[in-house]
Amino acid sequence: MSGSGMPVVTGLGVVAPTGMGTETHWEATLAGKSGIGPITRFDASGYPVRVAGQVPGFVAGEQLPSRLIRETDHWTHMGLAAAEAALADAGVVPAELPEYEMAVVTSSSSGGTEFGQHEMERLYLNGPSWVGAYQSIAWFYAATTGQVSIRHGMRGPCGVICCEQAGGLDAVGQARRLVRRGSRVVVTGGTDASLCPYGLVAQLSSGKLSGVDDPERAYLPFDAAATGYVPGEGGAMLIVEDAASARERGATVYGRVAGYAAGFDPAPGSDRPPALRRTIERALADAEVGPPEVDAVFADASGNPGDDLAEARAITQVFGPRGVPVTAPKTLTGRLYGGGAALDVATALLALRDDVIPATAGPARLAPGCDIDLVLGQPRDGELRTVLVLARGYGGFNAALVLKK
Repeated sequence: MSGSGMPVVTGLGVVAPTGMGTETHWEATLAGKSGIGPITRFDASGYPVRVAGQVPGFVAGEQLPSRLIRETDHWTHMGLAAAEAALADAGVVPAELPEYEMAVVTSSSSGGTEFGQHEMERLYLNGPSWVGAYQSIAWFYAATTGQVSIRHGMRGPCGVICCEQAGGLDAVGQARRLVRRGSRVVVTGGTDASLCPYGLVAQLSSGKLSGVDDPERAYLPFDAAATGYVPGEGGAMLIVEDAASARERGATVYGRVAGYAAGFDPAPGSDRPPALRRTIERALADAEVGPPEVDAVFADASGNPGDDLAEARAITQVFGPRGVPVTAPKTLTGRLYGGGAALDVATALLALRDDVIPATAGPARLAPGCDIDLVLGQPRDGELRTVLVLARGYGGFNAALVLKK
């Protein structure tokens, strides 16, 4: 199958600290109800980071067959549940479509760290014969893509993008490319779940996590008191398909994937500027929209002073000082790595649907140099037709996605 393809999003599946289900997440986001709290998945009392965004009420046994639970990591469990919800939301029945016209491309950052930790414990405590065969695949970055593909009989192009937080936008960008090349339906997005001792220690090595124990003060992007970010688990899966196909099915369309670009920062110490400004400009050009047409920006919002200042400068260089409303609803969930940008895309599409920009919970006093119009306090109503979603990944990855009503 081939075609020009206008990619649109017709289904959303959310598994997030703000709640299970798209509407639950959206209601919590608009209400400013945080999903960040003390880590309960393990005893974190001896660690320098003790708060995180955890998905409430997620029981894998209520979502998946027991065989899949034994063979896969918690991250994949959530990805499978989110994909199932997104397909149902879009009204897509995979069994009714040609298997080679359905594709899967997801974002992954840490892989199956919790599964891997348990297998390493068995190795060290009991010996090699105690290590399960599924260790070879459950940790692997492409595990969720593979399991979604197998579970729903999707045998078209399948892949995984590993660009940390930026990967969620890169996956949607790749989904758009696949639709333009003829794929009828693409399951895309991402989840992450690295709230285990092994996973948390790996995250601490970046030096970017907040050590503040107060859930309301731990993650304050763009704020003068910012100390880093809070980790989290979960994410979102989306159904991207050709607009003509969606119309034929009578599907509800959340929005159009209008523009996308990716970049990579120069090496530390280089005299070259960060790539984010150029990435934003290229995404807008790809969407054929100018800065005045953008109604809101969903920021990456690192929570680290240097990163926040660099992002704020990139935004103001493109849009002017306080030239566009900026929001970071991820302050309610923490940064979800491979799932974070995908959740931002889902939230931005809901904002387009309901003509409302959710507020950024937490920040109170912008840091010097962060001359942006950060939406604080209450959601901001107003007609939305075009939004920009930004994401950056550890090591220099950055991406920008333009969504249109």
